[in-house]
Amino acid sequence: MTDISATAVSWIAVDWGTSQVRAWALSARGEILQRASSARGMSTLAPDQFEGALLELVGGWLAEDRVTEVVACGMVGARQGWREAPYAQVPCVPLAGERMVSPTLGDPRLRVSIIPGLCQRTPADVIRGEEIQIAGLLAEQPDYRGVVCLPGTHSKWAEVRDGQVVAFQTFMTGELFALLSQQSVLRHGMQGDADQPMDEVAFVAGLHAGAQGSQRLIGALFGLRAEGLLEGLTPPAARARLSGLLIGQELGALDERWRGQQVCVIGGGELAERYRCALDTLGITALTVDAERVTLAGLAAAHANLQRGA
Repeated sequence: MTDISATAVSWIAVDWGTSQVRAWALSARGEILQRASSARGMSTLAPDQFEGALLELVGGWLAEDRVTEVVACGMVGARQGWREAPYAQVPCVPLAGERMVSPTLGDPRLRVSIIPGLCQRTPADVIRGEEIQIAGLLAEQPDYRGVVCLPGTHSKWAEVRDGQVVAFQTFMTGELFALLSQQSVLRHGMQGDADQPMDEVAFVAGLHAGAQGSQRLIGALFGLRAEGLLEGLTPPAARARLSGLLIGQELGALDERWRGQQVCVIGGGELAERYRCALDTLGITALTVDAERVTLAGLAAAHANLQRGA
C-alpha cells in the first residue's frame, strides 16, 4: 500500500457491513486517495471495539493537528453495532441526514457520523447500507424514477419516485442458495469446484421454472437431487439450476407494481451480471450501475449535508 500524506485527506468514507469494513480516503475534490478494507465487520466486534478497528484501518490517514470527518453507513449503525442509528420510515428520501448519530470517541482526531437505514411497516422490512447506494444513484440521476435492484445475500428491490424511496422488498435468495447448496441434501450433487463458470443453459432453465412455477419450487428443488442420481446432472449444472430457480422465484414473486418501470441493478461482478441477464431473459431491460461508485456518491452527499449544517 502506497503511503499518502494525511494532510491531503479531507474526509473518510466508510461502508461497514456484517462481515467486512471498507474505507476510502478522499481529497477535498472527492478524489480517492487510497482504499482499505478488513474482515472486522460488525459481527466480529463489541460496541467498545469499533473505534479501535477503525483506527487500525484509517489511522495512517489522520492528521495530528485537526479533526477528520468520517461518514459511515451500513451495519455499524445497527442495534448490535457501534451506535444505533434509528431507521427512517418510507416513504422518505434515502439519505435521512437529520437522523445521523455520532458515537462517543476517545481519539480527538476523529469525528464519526453514522447514517441510518430505512424501514417499512407494512409489510415489515428494513434496509441498512443499501439506502446509501440509492442516495448515490439519485445524486447522479436526480430524476430517476423506477425500480432499483440491489443483489446480495439478502437482495433488495426498492421503488424510487420523486427523489424518495416509496416502498421496498427484501428476498433471502443468496442466503437460501448458500444453505441449500452447502447444508441440505442437495449438497451431495453440488460438490466440486464452485469457481467454475456458470452453466448458462442450466441457469436459464432454472430461471424459467422458478419464475413461471413458483408454487412448485419445493418439489423442483428435490428434483435437482433426483436428476443427479438418475440422469447424471453435473454439480456445475445443479448449482446453476438452483441459482436460476431461486432468482426466478424472486423475480416472479415481485408485485405487479414493479413491472413496466425502469429498472437499475446496482452491483458489480458475477452476481449483478446474473441478475441483469435474468431480467433480460424475462424481457426486462435493466441498467447496471457500479456499486462502489454510487456508494461513494451517497456518502459524499451525506458529507456535504454535514458540511452545510456545520
